[in-house]
Amino acid sequence: MARAGLGEAWHCLFANDNDAKKAASYAANWGAVHLKIADVGSLTTADLPGRADLAWASFPCQDLSLAGAGAGLNGKRSGTLWPFWRLLQTLASAGRAPSVVVLENVCGALTSHGGQDFVAIGAALAAGGYRFGALVMDAVRFLPQSRPRLFIVAVDRKRTIPEVLTSAAPDPLWHPSRLATAHDGLSRQAKAAWVWWRIPEPPPRSSTFSDSIEDHPRGVAWHTAAETRRLLSLMTPLHRRKIELAKTSGRRTVGAIYKRTRIDESGAGVQRAEVRFDGISGCLRTPAGGSSRQSILVVDGREVRSRLLSPREAARLMGLPDSYQLPANYNEAYHLAGDGVAVPVVRFLAEHLLEPLLGA
Repeated sequence: MARAGLGEAWHCLFANDNDAKKAASYAANWGAVHLKIADVGSLTTADLPGRADLAWASFPCQDLSLAGAGAGLNGKRSGTLWPFWRLLQTLASAGRAPSVVVLENVCGALTSHGGQDFVAIGAALAAGGYRFGALVMDAVRFLPQSRPRLFIVAVDRKRTIPEVLTSAAPDPLWHPSRLATAHDGLSRQAKAAWVWWRIPEPPPRSSTFSDSIEDHPRGVAWHTAAETRRLLSLMTPLHRRKIELAKTSGRRTVGAIYKRTRIDESGAGVQRAEVRFDGISGCLRTPAGGSSRQSILVVDGREVRSRLLSPREAARLMGLPDSYQLPANYNEAYHLAGDGVAVPVVRFLAEHLLEPLLGA
């Protein structure tokens, strides 16, 4: 999805993933000539052709997310950042360091291990000869999905940064308080290399969640009446009232549902279904590690129907066009979407920061 967001003006020299199923999807859409399926730790500079303007790493988020076990960058999955970074250092030794590096992950990277993981990333970038800054960009500004993500953008310190791309202080639009706090914890060397990136405010989003919903979905079936009643039975009175209000609205209303574990009055964990009718989807997640798959609820008069979100609907919520080929298997397609980066977010970042940095 980073590839889709960068757009046709960019030429990909090399792509890598350790997941054969994701790689198969990438190959179906982009070709496999420049794709290598391998652990990033097994790569060498011999695998990487030429000198790239940009190196992008969307490294695994499980050890940094709220649902993870808190291993941080010492974890087996999120820790793959470090072999990627060692590879870039080796490229630098050969005079082939990329001019710009983007690291994308969940916002938990700001606070994991008491902020020390972010400190470690900053120290590595500064020592590696880069100036860098970060932005928290929520896909909800571009798509009807709540999906805040951290983008760390680093540029070779030998390159001149246009003044229009920087500001003297954080912009609350892209630099929320948690990012400012993380910045405060950086080392003196890293702070000296820090840049508050300046990009414009995007135009208002025009789409809503219902715009992504298929009239005749593929890969999913509508729940039976009994299954829908079971789903509604997991709701608290607050969420059931939302449905009753939707019934009286006089229009077809589409809501997004997640199942979550909540603590009840006795202190026990109970499964709850929570619905939102604000025209926004909850954050897509992978159907692994205990995360629930997102469902939709359609209220049309007195009729209430429910089903899982379809693979194509999930892809639309990530900004992928309907021409994008998805895996035939439901879980594989949903995993692909839930583990990705929102396409229009990448495009906006490329247009307003990456391409100007490169003089494109």
